[in-house]
Amino acid sequence: MTQAHPIRIPAGDAPITDKLQALIDGQEGPLHVLLEAGTHLCTGLTLRSNLTLEIAKDAELRFLPGYELYATTTVAIVAEESDRAMMAARGAENIALIGEGRIFCNGSTAYSHGDDGEMGTLVASRYRPRILVLDDCRNVRIEGLRIHDAPMWTMHFAGCESISVRNVEVDNNRRMPNTDGIVIDGCRDVDIRNSSFRTADDGIVLKTTRREDGSLTGPCENVRVTDCIIESRSCALKLGTESFSAFRNITFEDVRIEKSNRGLGIFSRDGGVVENIRFARISVDCSETPAGFWGSGEAVTITLLDRRPEEFPAGDVRDVVIEDVTGRMEGAINFYSEREGAIHDVTLRNIAIRQEPGALGTGRCYDIRPTIDDRFDRFPIGDKSAGRVNAWRYGPDGKIIGLIDYPGGMPAIFAKGVTGLTIETAQVDRPSPLPEGWNTDPVRV
Repeated sequence: MTQAHPIRIPAGDAPITDKLQALIDGQEGPLHVLLEAGTHLCTGLTLRSNLTLEIAKDAELRFLPGYELYATTTVAIVAEESDRAMMAARGAENIALIGEGRIFCNGSTAYSHGDDGEMGTLVASRYRPRILVLDDCRNVRIEGLRIHDAPMWTMHFAGCESISVRNVEVDNNRRMPNTDGIVIDGCRDVDIRNSSFRTADDGIVLKTTRREDGSLTGPCENVRVTDCIIESRSCALKLGTESFSAFRNITFEDVRIEKSNRGLGIFSRDGGVVENIRFARISVDCSETPAGFWGSGEAVTITLLDRRPEEFPAGDVRDVVIEDVTGRMEGAINFYSEREGAIHDVTLRNIAIRQEPGALGTGRCYDIRPTIDDRFDRFPIGDKSAGRVNAWRYGPDGKIIGLIDYPGGMPAIFAKGVTGLTIETAQVDRPSPLPEGWNTDPVRV
């Protein structure tokens, strides 16, 4: 992209939305906008090709609260009932969001109403905008920014190619649901490095979704994540659960996972194959969570279930390498395939983890959610006695569907329906004597 001389916008008390959008729309060719130090109030922005938006050191782009304020920046992919973004683009190329400043969204205050004592979370508003949604874009660079207090997903890239995310800090309220750090959705050639993601939901998550019009974002291919720090109340590094297209050639290296629920996760549900995945040199710190959360303290979870059997079976998971993983967990290392052999050729190598008892005891079940019963079209919306949509559902017996007791108690490594599982140099230190509800056999396959 040809470099443009920056157009500087000083801070002020009035919203800059109209001025900034007119500048973006009215100037042809490459455009570089620099927000100077101070606070810049804004609502929805539509980005375009050949645009650099720089937020200077000590500058803050503060998005005003109110879902209705983002009616002009609707997006094609609905997520958690949200069809709006604070910044959006479709079919654009050469977009850069850079600088040493901050994007602040006031999400946990403006888009919540009270506490959920059972879940240990805030009660989120039904409709919340994502911060950034780029759909079918090329050559995207996010660098240097601090992005704080998202109301919903922080960054969502759908059907994009050539994405670079470097030296970015995402810091969301750890009690605000659905605030995933970064969502890579059907994208190719993605590089995420030297960044931190601290959030109540998934940290870095790869998906391959289906849009409202039935079209697919496409496969996730050639994605590399390296030298990052993740803190997540859900799953720190995750593939799925939306998996309509393939995941191929995905690498996570040199990642530190802190104060999280699940560490590494692959969840095949919707037909796309998952293959050639590598996790290497990763430290984990995984603790139990209340039963309403998916998972509870597992260092590794790979599950495969047919969520849409009327359309297609869940895609196979194969050729997965997990190596040089250290740290602690209050759950186990789990592999579960609903269809025998649909997860195959998985290698655990150089694993050195402490397995510790948690205070809640929820880690003593393995968790295969989301199941077919958790689908939006099968959930009785409005019936609070049924559970919470996209979180948990009660069965006829009053128990949460998808939480299953380990046979004989919780082991260190558990596998069911998996073929070609290779365990090389795996050491899991367990307490002695074993706590109640733990299996004396550390490996159950």
